[in-house]
Amino acid sequence: MAVVRRRSPLDPYPVTPKYLATRNSALHIPPAQFSNMKFKSDEVYGIVIDIPMGNTVMASMVCFINGAANLYFNNGGEYTGASTKYKSVVQAARNLVVNATALKQTCKRTSQFPLPVAGMHYIYMLTKRGIFKAEINPQTVYMDTREKRVVYHLYQQVMGALRVAQLRDAENLPESGAQA
Repeated sequence: MAVVRRRSPLDPYPVTPKYLATRNSALHIPPAQFSNMKFKSDEVYGIVIDIPMGNTVMASMVCFINGAANLYFNNGGEYTGASTKYKSVVQAARNLVVNATALKQTCKRTSQFPLPVAGMHYIYMLTKRGIFKAEINPQTVYMDTREKRVVYHLYQQVMGALRVAQLRDAENLPESGAQA
């Protein structure tokens, strides 16, 4: 019988090449992609949040100022396109991105994009002036700064909107309030 070593919380998550390529692409989407939208050079136009979801599963939630929101999983899975069908996803994603600028003001610029360990959530905020990083520990976020608590709450709302959209897609249901 094979002995399976338990994964330590300090071990890196197993990832596929597809996941790494997609995450890297999201981290380097240029602001020119959103040239039809007005935002200042120090305002966040995109956000990539690495969220551990268990011992072996991690998701990267990617949101942009235009309301696009997608999930990419370390095993190569993904959930994309919900923002083209669901206003609730667009609203939640835009709200997150717009409000992330307050958190960005307290963060340092980075050019390193490691994957999280020990249950931490890593937040990368994209601006015309570079990428800024924050870390949130979901177990102690209630004791953290107001800016971190707000962003944490807002990305939980995006995650909830994506989950509802995913369930509606699975059942072929329209968005709440939409005509069938």
